[in-house]
Amino acid sequence: MKRLLKHMAVVLGIVTVSLMATYVGLAMYYHNAFTYGTWINGIYCTGRSIQEVNDELAKDFTYGGVTVEDKDGNSYVISAEEISYQFDFKKALEIYQSQQNPWMWIDSLMGGRKVELAPVVSYDRKAFETCFAALPFCQDKRADRERSVEIVCTPQGYELVNERTDVLFVEQARGAVLSAIEASKSEVSLSDEGCYHNLALTAQMQETLDIWEKLEYFQDCGIVYRMGEEEIPVDASVVCDWIALDDNGRFLFDESGGLQLKEHAIEDFVENLAAKYDTVGASRQFLSTRGDVVTVEGGLYGNKIDKEAETAYLTEAFYSKKREVHEPVYTQEAWKKGSEDIGSTYIEVDMGEQKMYYYVDGVLMIDTPIVTGNTSRRMGTPSGVNFVYAKQKNRILRGANYASHVDFWMPVKGNIGIHDAAWRGKFGGTIYQTNGSHGCINTPRAAMEQLFDMAEVGTPVVMFY
Repeated sequence: MKRLLKHMAVVLGIVTVSLMATYVGLAMYYHNAFTYGTWINGIYCTGRSIQEVNDELAKDFTYGGVTVEDKDGNSYVISAEEISYQFDFKKALEIYQSQQNPWMWIDSLMGGRKVELAPVVSYDRKAFETCFAALPFCQDKRADRERSVEIVCTPQGYELVNERTDVLFVEQARGAVLSAIEASKSEVSLSDEGCYHNLALTAQMQETLDIWEKLEYFQDCGIVYRMGEEEIPVDASVVCDWIALDDNGRFLFDESGGLQLKEHAIEDFVENLAAKYDTVGASRQFLSTRGDVVTVEGGLYGNKIDKEAETAYLTEAFYSKKREVHEPVYTQEAWKKGSEDIGSTYIEVDMGEQKMYYYVDGVLMIDTPIVTGNTSRRMGTPSGVNFVYAKQKNRILRGANYASHVDFWMPVKGNIGIHDAAWRGKFGGTIYQTNGSHGCINTPRAAMEQLFDMAEVGTPVVMFY
């Protein structure tokens, strides 16, 4: 028993000495290398020298420069090459290794040591200053006292120019960019770094801001006029001209302190709208079937805005700040709204060619010769854009010295209409010059019956020579 215990003591002593020797040996081994379980920037460094780790970290590290973003989202780059940027991990590695205790390597057996180290950076400071000074946001050299607050009139309406908000503090921006480079960051936002500040306002500047609040409210109009396929916004570019000004161009205010509406401003707007989009009697450019563009003036067809109703609507909508798309009220309506009101379904009466055509959705449906008013007796059919305002069958047409029966009658302007003419054996040519009608558009019966069945009341009738 004593021999067994002695033997076990010897074995234990040998093991202890071996372990101690191993421990001391590893401690000595790690004295000039990184200790067990060391990971730096994702690289396993156990037992490796500073130079070996530095070489591998440098191999995997790249830096192209810094992208600087200003408050408006514009980005500018200072490249690494421009400032002779250089880097080295050696100093950082030396510091980290000096903090390791090689005798405590056993602590890492239960878990590795993972760290992230930034390289030590060097660059040409003079080159950096040149690059930074060339950035667009550094070009504003004005002193704080030179920055104003004012209201300006533009084609888009009144706008506020406030040069005292979001003013860049250049020195702070320089520091933020430098810090980013020294930390090898690829981007820096001047807004996020707090490089913009608001300057104090004078009493006059504050008064200007108070007026601007009233201007913003006045110009906030969300009405959009729908004129056929066109939309006319009544926005700040329009209502800015509705503000009353004194002889010196200063804003006038009402008793409640709000901006004063110029007298007749809304009526004038509606008047101008009607002048542009009222088409009754207007001059139109029309592409004829014969191929040329003819000017057709006058006639009864078209749109006519109810100016009184629209003035009342717009006044109420403006003051109540309505936001809507609005189609105006008309005293007379064409088939289509807007300046191009004829559309693609119409009757074309070419009195120079003595031909009549009927189009439906742009497709030619009827092509017929006609006879129009007798020009030698000064009864020529008048040109203009009119419309079918009635349809009748078996009508007696009466005049000063005649009474004629027609099977189909479609009046288009007063007592002038389109009808069949059984008394005629021929149509077209130059008949109208000496033996024309009293002003109506005489049409072969077959074509007239077809037209009567197809054309609706309201169909535009384009009449020209």
